[in-house]
Amino acid sequence: PCPRPFHRPNSARLSLPHAPLPAGIMAQFATREEDIAKLLAAECHLGTRNADYQMLDYIWRRRLDGIHILNVAKTWEKLMLAARIIVAIENPADVIAISARPYSQRAVLKYAQYTGAQSIAGRFTPGTFTNQITKQFREPRLLIVTDPLLDHQPVREASYVNVPVIAFCDSDSPLANVDVAIPANNKGKHSIGLLYWLLAREVLRLRGAVPRSEDWSVAVDLFFYRELKDIEDAPAYEEDAPATGYAGYEEEGAADAAAFDPAAPAADGEDWNGAAAATDGWTAQDSWDNTAAAPVDAAAPAGGDDLAPQW
Repeated sequence: PCPRPFHRPNSARLSLPHAPLPAGIMAQFATREEDIAKLLAAECHLGTRNADYQMLDYIWRRRLDGIHILNVAKTWEKLMLAARIIVAIENPADVIAISARPYSQRAVLKYAQYTGAQSIAGRFTPGTFTNQITKQFREPRLLIVTDPLLDHQPVREASYVNVPVIAFCDSDSPLANVDVAIPANNKGKHSIGLLYWLLAREVLRLRGAVPRSEDWSVAVDLFFYRELKDIEDAPAYEEDAPATGYAGYEEEGAADAAAFDPAAPAADGEDWNGAAAATDGWTAQDSWDNTAAAPVDAAAPAGGDDLAPQW
């Protein structure tokens, strides 16, 4: 009979000695309650009713209504891992963030603006990574994809040219040709904006551009998708807002406006019209005004009919 293969129990596995990391480094990458609260407020943990078999490791449980709940702790771990991979690229322009979903195009553009990466928002032209004849041919070293199901074309082309892919994956997202999967809700506008904001902040912190002890000055609202109605209504709120002037002049102008009353009667012995007429006499004393006035010839015809030529 065939001998039984050698099997080592889990308790007997060899453990290689390793030096523990300093406590300060571990504290820097530790999760904060504020960031976890933001992930929960933006509904980054909500999946879909369907689940891919490769995403089962990232699903915590399933609600009674059929919605799968993603593990937020693994979302944070994969965000930190993705940020370290991005920082390892020497040239930030070699990283391309792609999104064909309208809700995530603004987040992709903002991420590229603050991290120095390139962005492709909207339709992806087939052959951008494989066809050198195209005008938009690019050779990236790293690809960041918002939805591997919707952005399947760039993910497939990246596998042809051996470009690693970082993707935000929902519970029903396929993980084919995806190297680093970040489990998160990639269909909500607030969830997508917050994920790109956290990723950009961590990248800048690892590069040393933003100190870890301070909060990032960029608001997360800039990464959120804005409806066309909200953009059209924005000038109306600005017009209704009170205008602010320089310090000191605003207070003096308000005091003068409060003291002036056009409907109030004039004081005894004060004639405003007469004072205004007296101030208009300065033009008669000016030398150029006297020379500018030309004498009018009394013999000149007054009507316009006499000026016509006689045929």
